Amino acid sequence: MYEQYHRYKSVLMILDVLISVLVLASMVELRPLLPGEIMDPDSVMPNSVIYVMQALLWHMVFALTGVYSTDRIFSFPNQLGRFTSAYILAVSVFAGLLFFSFRETSRLLVVYFSVTNYAVLVTVRYVLSAYLKLKRKEGKGAPTVIIGSYTNAIRVAERILRDHSAVLQFVGFCDTAAPSQGDLPGPFLGSVKDLAGIVQKNKVEMVIIARSDVHFLELEPLPLQSIMFQLEKLAVKVYLAPDVFSLALVESDVQKFGDLVLIGLREPVIRSHRRVLKRILDLVLCTIVLLFAWPLFIIIWILIKSDTSGPAVISVRRVGQNGKIFKMYKFRSMIVGAEHLQDKVIMIDEFGEKIYKAKDDPRVTRVGRWLRRTSLDELPQVFNVLKGEMSFVGPRPEQPFITEFYEHWQWQRVSVPPGVTGWWQISGRADLPMHLNTEYDVYYVKNYSVLLDLKILFKTVIAIIKTKGAY
Repeated sequence: MYEQYHRYKSVLMILDVLISVLVLASMVELRPLLPGEIMDPDSVMPNSVIYVMQALLWHMVFALTGVYSTDRIFSFPNQLGRFTSAYILAVSVFAGLLFFSFRETSRLLVVYFSVTNYAVLVTVRYVLSAYLKLKRKEGKGAPTVIIGSYTNAIRVAERILRDHSAVLQFVGFCDTAAPSQGDLPGPFLGSVKDLAGIVQKNKVEMVIIARSDVHFLELEPLPLQSIMFQLEKLAVKVYLAPDVFSLALVESDVQKFGDLVLIGLREPVIRSHRRVLKRILDLVLCTIVLLFAWPLFIIIWILIKSDTSGPAVISVRRVGQNGKIFKMYKFRSMIVGAEHLQDKVIMIDEFGEKIYKAKDDPRVTRVGRWLRRTSLDELPQVFNVLKGEMSFVGPRPEQPFITEFYEHWQWQRVSVPPGVTGWWQISGRADLPMHLNTEYDVYYVKNYSVLLDLKILFKTVIAIIKTKGAY
């Protein structure tokens, strides 16, 4: 249904580029008149190539960071946070490029342009969201009928009424029979057998098939093919909304495979350019860590060996992406054979959930307690990141015996690579019970972006400094 927003998305993309170029041109003309060092008008911007560089950079950064995601366009608050983060990134890259290419460009010009352009682009987004909000109130979207009258159909109807009435006008329900009980958020228009007449009478432009049946492609007693035969001569779009909410899905995709149409029910969440960007970020961070932290590896190795007997670095089995088991590296923070004493430290919280970590765990060594408090025991995981088994940011790598008790929705967290740090670590760390840990991980999976990764990395540093929830 987001297809209905594509024209607004296209307008927004064009306006961003045009407005940014116009604002930059205006600031170039006004710069000699604005506060700051007095400059010759011809020396404010040394090369007109900067206009092209700025336009391409703004579009690329906004596109890659999800600013133009259609699920955000209709809500100004949803746009503002993502747009602001992306804008700061674009300005930073722009300033960096100017430093290495056209260093003589007025620095104050960049400041004046950045502030003014941000204010104008935010205003444009506010006006667009206000316009869509007004259209939602007027209900002037494409007239839409939903086939189905139970849970899944009601869910689709409520979502349209709540968020998308600017582009879709919900007309009512059709089904093989009227529901025997329960209130519908719209009128029941009649039987699916009379669908063609209902579409013509209500000037319907879109039909959504949202039956809750397990065999949703074969509606009894009227098969899907009969529905399509009724509508084939009418100017109406038809969509399937299968009841997949009960499945452990993060996002799905529809693809053509030869002459087949396939609906992806379980696919990688991070793919195409987002996967490339995430891998580049991981490799850059690995390089930085190995260049500057190698003396720390040696110091920690010496401290562990001088404190207790046994290896300084251990490998433990963890559940990786798509449930694949891998060996994760850690500095040893417990006594040798600690895994055999696990049952002695397990506790039950007030929710009836098991807690596998305790503040006063007797198995933790003296050096190990310091390593855990500073999270330095995780340092060797940089080699897992290099191997591609982990990422710097992602859901925590879980122990296999814990995943045996997962509910189906919790498996969503393994649809992306596990991380050295993640949303859970900056939201409470070991202070949170296990089932809430998983909810934080699923939140990360469903809201993944490069900007979210950068935000988590920054907050991880703060969390480590505070040592809150680390044990």
